[in-house]
Amino acid sequence: MTNDSDDIDEKPPLADRIGNAAFLGLMKFAGWLPYERRIATVGWVFSHILGPLAGWRKRIRSNLALARPDLSPEEVRHLMRAVPNNAGRSIAEIYSGKEFTDRIQASDPLYGPGLPALEEAAISGRPVIIACAHFGNYDAFRAALHARGWPIGALYRPMNNEAFNEHYIPAMKAIAEPLFPRGRSGLAAMLRFLKGGGWLALGFDQYDGKGAELEFFGLPTKTVLTPAELALRYDALVVPVSGIRQPDGVSFAVLVGEPVPHGEPAEMMQYLNDDLEALIRLHMEQWLWIHRRWKRRN
Repeated sequence: MTNDSDDIDEKPPLADRIGNAAFLGLMKFAGWLPYERRIATVGWVFSHILGPLAGWRKRIRSNLALARPDLSPEEVRHLMRAVPNNAGRSIAEIYSGKEFTDRIQASDPLYGPGLPALEEAAISGRPVIIACAHFGNYDAFRAALHARGWPIGALYRPMNNEAFNEHYIPAMKAIAEPLFPRGRSGLAAMLRFLKGGGWLALGFDQYDGKGAELEFFGLPTKTVLTPAELALRYDALVVPVSGIRQPDGVSFAVLVGEPVPHGEPAEMMQYLNDDLEALIRLHMEQWLWIHRRWKRRN
């Protein structure tokens, strides 16, 4: 005889369900608005309501004090509002589904010195590591590559809020597939995909306690080596790609950077850190300064 509780699915914590319900309410309201107004509205909510409530402004100010102590108080205050605004716009775009991807496809925003190398890899069937960061809209480049018919997959980490995952993951899948969750099963499928000539988007801009201590904005921080190690293992091209939000707030230019020369994994990842830093300095509001990129040791 089994315990009755074994037959009942465990519900997410109440706080998660409340937060998820509030988010869905916002997205339902935003869905009634025209596209451009919808994106701007969710950006405003993230900037003026969610950002302060979640403590994002404090985190942004702290990170900027470490990485950009040269900024004026006015510039810091601007970024404390602009960074959550960009994050909100990105979320609204992901949940806009076909409207978002249709706009990307119509504009064909890919450009940059690494584009010919991607075109050649598509013809030859060579595996590609797309080195990406939480910059601009990190799903804009997936939509752009998918629109060309290129085999773009991505590794993702499910959100801590399980109720949120129920709609967030399908929204990401609607932009491009396949997606591989972190974990054993996801890792095995991801490696098969890459070995077969797939293109894999891997983030590298978050703190990784098991990574190598490299520099970012002149500060030591742990950086994941996986993108470089997989590239060496499978003879994959490594290319940094970023979706840069344009001044109108709703369109993108997708920059394909120079391919990273194969070498020591740490040197390859330092190259990517430096490349990303240069891009962030040009568009400070588009990187997610909310992350704990520089963790202090005890």
